[in-house]
Amino acid sequence: MYYGDQSGFCLDPYLPYGWQPKGEHVRICPKKSKRLNVLGLLSRDNDLQVYSTTGTICSDLMIAFLDDFATQITQKTVVVLDNAPIHHSEEFENQMAIWQEKDLYIFFLPTYSPHLNLIETLWRKSKYEWLKPHHYQSFEILTQAVENILTNLAKEFKIDFSELKHFIDCKTSFNFS
Repeated sequence: MYYGDQSGFCLDPYLPYGWQPKGEHVRICPKKSKRLNVLGLLSRDNDLQVYSTTGTICSDLMIAFLDDFATQITQKTVVVLDNAPIHHSEEFENQMAIWQEKDLYIFFLPTYSPHLNLIETLWRKSKYEWLKPHHYQSFEILTQAVENILTNLAKEFKIDFSELKHFIDCKTSFNFS
């Protein structure tokens, strides 16, 4: 079973919340930088299949990524996805029957449930724990740092999913017969 999602990395500041003393104003100068977009498939044992681009992630790119992944699997495999529009295009939904012939099954999470997609842990840890301030000096340095994390997942960087016992193991929910 693999959990799939896409994420982006850029030099633009992201502040989900903040505080300042009463009467003082905090200012952030808006700017736009290039963006590294990443498509990933992550298993509970930290096996990561990944594709990165500075272009837009669209349905066609997602289909090509899953087509390539389908050629690599050796057993029945489930990919868990959210309900992003690129996962529900007509082309994507038409491709699902072809993937099933190759023993690749798509399972969509309920809406508004990113907490059930384990790859979200990878994006969170990458952005808020493993990437350091000096990695944001330039887009090239940021790209190298992200690629280092993705390449060395399960070696230098590891997520222990055994700590997440409250997640249901969806493997038991599928009947392939």
